[in-house]
Amino acid sequence: MKHIQLLVFSLGILAFGCTLQGSSNETVVARVNDDVLLKSNMLKQIPSSVFQYRDSSEVINEFVNEWIRDRLLVQEAYRLRLHRDESVLNTINELTEQYLLEVSKQYITQELNPSLEVTIDEARDYYIEHKDSFLLNERFIRFRFFKAATLNDAARARQEILRGSSWENIVSKYALEPEYTLRHAERFWPISRAAEDSPIMNRYLRRIGISEISVIERIGDDYQFVQLMEEKPIGEHPDLEWLLEEIQEWLILEKKRTSFKSYMQNLYLQAEANNEIELNLEN
Repeated sequence: MKHIQLLVFSLGILAFGCTLQGSSNETVVARVNDDVLLKSNMLKQIPSSVFQYRDSSEVINEFVNEWIRDRLLVQEAYRLRLHRDESVLNTINELTEQYLLEVSKQYITQELNPSLEVTIDEARDYYIEHKDSFLLNERFIRFRFFKAATLNDAARARQEILRGSSWENIVSKYALEPEYTLRHAERFWPISRAAEDSPIMNRYLRRIGISEISVIERIGDDYQFVQLMEEKPIGEHPDLEWLLEEIQEWLILEKKRTSFKSYMQNLYLQAEANNEIELNLEN
């Protein structure tokens, strides 16, 4: 096997620039024989959100090491001439055709519908016409999900709610994320997804009644409690406002499917007229 050259740089070097450059004057992070990993390509492949909760140098080193192992394995496959194996070639051709089918569908659909829109009125009319098709398949609830930094803040907030103080003022004084807390309390949630990141709070929501407040629980670094505000049982019609956006998206997909189906029908008829299709089906 050819001599393997590995050039792996620390986060500090990546941050302040490197002297080694690729053919396009880009920073080379690693090289395995003729395969080169550029810094720009590496950063495109690593989700930026990962750096928010993990050490940057650890993330980069992990990615680079995995890239090196992958390149070594691919090069070994070529050395073993696996890419010439008939079964491998057949699989590659099948995967290529599957990918081309998917890409062609996306491309043609986009070309047929470059600026497709569904208005709010269209979505509303569809809901009214098919209202009996829209029924809740689980209980939906609207609730207040309160998180505070300290037990004292959570206890004060809970007491003020019981006294009937302004919810907005309570949130602004004690909540960890005031804007999110207010937005969250305005919408309905299926019970299966209510406070899904806090199973303890979800259990309380399944047990407490309207206006009741759970006890305060410490979960991680936060102090949390929930208050049930409204509920809609299984089988009830959902509010139209919950569905408008989803109905719009669904109607757009339906229009795309219809236009693509028409395109494929014309493509088939044209091929048939040109004698490009032969059928030899056994009866």
